[in-house]
Amino acid sequence: MEEQQKKKPIGFNIVKNDSTSGHGGFGVGALSLENMSPVIVDVTEGTAYVDVGAMHARSAVEKGIKFLTNKEEVPNGKPYWLVWVTIERTAEGAYYAGATACEMTVDREARRGYKLLPEHVNKMDKSLKRHIIVDHMDEASKKILGSFLKSHDEDIWKNSSARLKQDLLTE
Repeated sequence: MEEQQKKKPIGFNIVKNDSTSGHGGFGVGALSLENMSPVIVDVTEGTAYVDVGAMHARSAVEKGIKFLTNKEEVPNGKPYWLVWVTIERTAEGAYYAGATACEMTVDREARRGYKLLPEHVNKMDKSLKRHIIVDHMDEASKKILGSFLKSHDEDIWKNSSARLKQDLLTE
């Protein structure tokens, strides 16, 4: 019996550095997750922090939670925002190029939560493509995020767009 060799399916590749250098063939124009960080905004606690586990839906907030797509099924959920933040580096210095926020609620006691996975994936893509989508966040959460980004790296904040600073209510 002859063994049939199967071609390995093309999966999602994380491409490091400049994908357009070298041969210019496969992978040209692929986006890199190298400069993206997931920031969790805890609305109740008034804090924000980076949790890299969120890249694979495994942040401390998400672990052990069954997520539902109907917000009404999680009436006692604690509110969070997952914000995809992308940093771009230029000759002038690094800046926050993309920031997109996704809503999430978690009822730790019931081990249930609300989030829309397609929204999280689409917002991640938008951040990679240098979009700023934070206008749907509540005012307090915007200020928490703005303060966090500013304190995380003052130079990156200074180099960022006026729109980002305005949208996060810091100017």
